[in-house]
Amino acid sequence: MPVAGLTLHTHPRFHSQHLPDDRDVTVFLPPGYDGDPARHYPVLYLHDGQNLFDPDTAFTKGQHWRVGETATVLINEGRIEPIIIVGIYNTGKRRLSEYTPTEDKRRGGAEADAYGRLLCDELKPFIDATYRTLQDPHYTGIGGSSLGGLVSLYLGLTKPDVFSRLALISPSVWWDRRAILRYVRDASPKPRLRVWLDIGTGEGRQHVTNLRLLKVAMEKAGWVDGEDLHYEEVEGAAHSESAWAARFDRVLEFLYGPQSG
Repeated sequence: MPVAGLTLHTHPRFHSQHLPDDRDVTVFLPPGYDGDPARHYPVLYLHDGQNLFDPDTAFTKGQHWRVGETATVLINEGRIEPIIIVGIYNTGKRRLSEYTPTEDKRRGGAEADAYGRLLCDELKPFIDATYRTLQDPHYTGIGGSSLGGLVSLYLGLTKPDVFSRLALISPSVWWDRRAILRYVRDASPKPRLRVWLDIGTGEGRQHVTNLRLLKVAMEKAGWVDGEDLHYEEVEGAAHSESAWAARFDRVLEFLYGPQSG
């Protein structure tokens, strides 16, 4: 059920010098934000912002992640620390290009670096100036599903001075012949990242196989499952907004719960 009293602020048509399209940004503020003006908060940046807070804007209308409701319940129950969550809308046709780090011969892509500059050089400074944030990378996370999971891993690996907590939900490891595996193998020294990594078994055997390859690559690079890595194959879960919504509480608990460091 929806939780009454969510505090959401939308910043329409956020402009970037690095990409041609403006995009909306929605910010969730945790319970109690207005009651303690001296307190500052960790921030989690999530892609595909139209799928996070509002059933009417979701890719499949009526199926959103219920991010605000889920975070509010977890905060009120003490299962996660109070956090700010920033939802960055995708730009439709350009989503594929912006969320991919390399160029696929058939599909194009490879604008993830420009998208990363938007996040790191423009949006994060705006959020830090507008809201009471903890700005250190230790308190800053990034996440998404599918291609949003792919770009989150890429930016975590290449921008560990900005992000340290990654939510990789059904990431598109398949992109460009699994090019992301090379970035993981080449990560030296290993970035200090806390990583949630999952896939639904209903997404298909090849996607599960790809994620297992990513897990192996990350473990060889130094991540330890059960410590700074959480790996999960969700039985029967499909590649869908509703499936991601159903496990988003566990994602938040791993990244921002009492044991998250």
